[in-house]
Amino acid sequence: MNTDFQPRLQYTDFLRDIPDYPKPGIVFKDITPLLQDAEAFATCIDDLADLAHGFKATHIAGMESRGFLFGAPLAIKMGLGFLPIRKPGKLPWKTFAESYDLEYGQDTLEIHTDASAAGERVLLVDDLLATGGTAGASVKLVRRTGAEVVGCLFVVELGFLGGRKMLHGLDSRSLVNLAD
Repeated sequence: MNTDFQPRLQYTDFLRDIPDYPKPGIVFKDITPLLQDAEAFATCIDDLADLAHGFKATHIAGMESRGFLFGAPLAIKMGLGFLPIRKPGKLPWKTFAESYDLEYGQDTLEIHTDASAAGERVLLVDDLLATGGTAGASVKLVRRTGAEVVGCLFVVELGFLGGRKMLHGLDSRSLVNLAD
């Protein structure tokens, strides 16, 4: 990891805490203020691109739905293809499926069986790393296509939840790490 990297913005200034959402006891980190500020959003994509260069990815994969908001523009900026990882029944072709635990329940994700292949290098991108369930399931899905997962990028990491342990030892980087 590039320890010299310094984000261009204080991203915590663009996060909003929503208590008891989606259920009591959860403090949801809302990225909507970041998305609403065109300059901050563009700067965020630039910072993610700076973090992404060392991975030498051939594709960016984003997890539904907020991973699309960061992964797709990052893929365009870097001249790479984008692989959507979606909720069940949303992809029109043959899929692999992976179920996982969330901080507040269970869910399943799917990817097209032909989304990537051996020799391709996929970088996963999402808005937030919490317990690691979504990212961990996404790693498994991409690997089932035959591609190599080269790392993970997040805008926000809730470090106190220990989600990195679900990432199978992958290099993971975030613009904001909320350790407590």
